[in-house]
Amino acid sequence: MSALDEIRVVFFQECDDQLQELEDGLTAMEGGETDDDTVNRVFRAVHSIKGGAGAFDLHKLVKFAHTFETVLDEVRAHRLAADGTVMPVMLRSADHLRDLVAAGRDGGDGDQERSKELIVELETLIGGPKGGHSASEDGDDEDGGLSLADFEFTPVAMDWGAMGLATEAPAAEDEDGPAIRISFKPNKDLYAKANEAAVLLREVASLGEAVVRCDTSAVPALDEIDPEGAYLSFEVELDGENATEAKVREIFEFAEWDCELEIKARGGSVPDFGGDDAGGVSVADLLARLQGEIATEAPSETSDKAEGSPLPSLTPAPAPSEPAKAESKDDKDDKGKAGSKSEAEAPAVVIRVELHRVDKLIDLVGELVTTQTMLAQKVEEAGLPTGSEVVSSIEELDRLTRTLQDSVMAVRAQPVKSVFQRMPRLVRETASATGKKVNFVTHGENTEVDKTVVERLSDPLTHMIRNAIDHGLEKPDDRVAKGKPAEGTVTLSAAHRSGRIIIEISDDGGGINRPKVKQIAIDKGLIPPDAVLSDEETDQLVMLPGFSTATTVSSISGRGVGMDVVKSSIEALGGRLSISSRPGLGSAFTMSLPLTLAVLDGMIVRVEEETLVVPLSTIVFTFRPQPGDIQYVGQGRTVHVRDQIVPLIDVGVELGYRKAPVDPLTSVAVLVDCDNNRRVALLVDDIRGQRQVVIKSLEKNYRPVPGISAATISGEGRVALILDVEAIAGDRTLDNFIFGIDNVAAE
Repeated sequence: MSALDEIRVVFFQECDDQLQELEDGLTAMEGGETDDDTVNRVFRAVHSIKGGAGAFDLHKLVKFAHTFETVLDEVRAHRLAADGTVMPVMLRSADHLRDLVAAGRDGGDGDQERSKELIVELETLIGGPKGGHSASEDGDDEDGGLSLADFEFTPVAMDWGAMGLATEAPAAEDEDGPAIRISFKPNKDLYAKANEAAVLLREVASLGEAVVRCDTSAVPALDEIDPEGAYLSFEVELDGENATEAKVREIFEFAEWDCELEIKARGGSVPDFGGDDAGGVSVADLLARLQGEIATEAPSETSDKAEGSPLPSLTPAPAPSEPAKAESKDDKDDKGKAGSKSEAEAPAVVIRVELHRVDKLIDLVGELVTTQTMLAQKVEEAGLPTGSEVVSSIEELDRLTRTLQDSVMAVRAQPVKSVFQRMPRLVRETASATGKKVNFVTHGENTEVDKTVVERLSDPLTHMIRNAIDHGLEKPDDRVAKGKPAEGTVTLSAAHRSGRIIIEISDDGGGINRPKVKQIAIDKGLIPPDAVLSDEETDQLVMLPGFSTATTVSSISGRGVGMDVVKSSIEALGGRLSISSRPGLGSAFTMSLPLTLAVLDGMIVRVEEETLVVPLSTIVFTFRPQPGDIQYVGQGRTVHVRDQIVPLIDVGVELGYRKAPVDPLTSVAVLVDCDNNRRVALLVDDIRGQRQVVIKSLEKNYRPVPGISAATISGEGRVALILDVEAIAGDRTLDNFIFGIDNVAAE
């Protein structure tokens, strides 16, 4: 990969950050936060994308971003209000900008008809195209096919006063002179990439008191002017508390390659590295000088280098993107309480690491955990005394291994915010398609979970949010008739609970119409007509394949595909999906997922000399059944525990290890939690302890096995299967036990 290709990859990675900054800022503006800081963050995001796109000749993207940026410039200049007319257009523009970036990453131009439509909408907000020519009318040529013959104009002097800039001559340089002196001469490439000298200078002037002088001495006669040329240069004297080289350099970060730029601080200059300490030496001169110095290094300084090795590439690294600043009110309050301590803390340093490197490290740590487990097992079998040095060393190794594993897993952990932030666009599109008004609320965006889990959350969340809007929320008129606000609310939240992540999608709609749901299931042949179902069981019908309450097929719903896919996806992650609904008040869909798909804490059990693992997060407690606790219901058994009767399932029979059920009185029962607040007791032969195990996929390495979610390596070096508690409890628990339990309780 060439140096330019590497920079291109970094550019698109930073585009993702800028697009998220744009989304956060526009969402805040839509909520009424139109302060200068928020608007400036949004403007900077679009400006950064435009500048970087120009460097890679993504002209279609530059054209659209330039129009978008122009409208945002009007907003931040307080000439255009970010009201209910403006914000929907800007939100749609942000969505399209994301599409154009994705198209540019893949080497395409994106939907240009959509670009033209949105450009017209954007220009309409500011009273038409600036300069009388709409970007939507441009042809494929970079100059839009225009020539000087298309214009009639009278030359006028440049009015710097209208920009709020003085035009006095620069003072002589001395110790009491300006904090920053800037010499700026644009090249024609700067204008070809949709940058504007006037906008850049205005940004500089916003840092303090600026005196600008324009040098027009290079402007030729009219008949010699190149329409695409650049003839003006500028001298700027800048003073003020915010007048620092770093901030000036940030303004020119995407333009400095297309201009002659010199920045001098009071008392001297700093070489132009393109970073915070940039100054007056050109990048080309500096690179040439460094290459020369490397080539002429003394032998003693290079003795440890490989002979004939090529000179290192000195391609300048791109400037880092501005970190996201969107924060909730609570976050701001916390920062206010922290006071000067927070301000004094250094910002976190972030590095980019290729994912496969992290995966390899995690695999190696997993092997280390397996080896440590096997070693501990051998020491235990050797019967060494507890206080021996070997046992103490093994215990210390166990502690260090767990700490190492937790630290490595933390590297893969990332906030669910990356998925949550994709949903506002989905909500807007679905609300528009259904004609409903939706207030989308999120909580717990910073809840961290393993990256592999985050990557597989997008599809289930998409289905459930579309379902909440289409089926859950009523039409605005219907809501008003019921005494509700016309605008419905859909809430997406995430939280850690009992070693798992809980994600909930709720709405304040009409709730599940249970009689209608049951009748549809009967009509479709999904359940028998005489089926007797509880409210919870009726709610579960919406997750059956082929079930849909929609009367017509649309682009959103009606095909009976959705919630069954969601349930399958969640179960494939080792999770559970439950539903709760209150008629007239709304519904909530709750996903309970493991924090990671790499390791889990499990209880090691024995069934017919086979070693199995029960996920610790599902276990309530273990107990030995007593004679009076066992009751028989048809072909099944139940056990009475803590004033509750629960089904008793023989794991050995379920998995085919034995044909006849074992005597419960000689076995151990493990009470586990299932979805919908159900509990069952799993009967095993013995418990061998508790360990952290490394998860290995059975589906990838063998094939799916009913009742088994994954596998691991036991301390004996053998394969140990990890139980799928939900699959073992199964639908049989609902169908065969519930009504029997009710009868027993009634007796």
